Amino acid sequence: MAPIPTPPVQPDDAPDSYVGLDEEHAVQLARGRGWSPVRALPTGTVITMEFLSGRLNFEVDGGKVVRCWPG
Repeated sequence: MAPIPTPPVQPDDAPDSYVGLDEEHAVQLARGRGWSPVRALPTGTVITMEFLSGRLNFEVDGGKVVRCWPG
């Protein structure tokens, strides 16, 4: 029987701490804290609701992060 895969570890980080930051700075900061991948999306973008452990999502409006959530 094949082993059960181990999901990526989700960093111990506060997603709300990215709100208000410039998109580029927030993405660099998140990658430095261990998030992989990091996804920046314009406000109103249609996305699937699949959860991917270790991923951090940013909703960006006018170059600033307005919302942030893991998965």
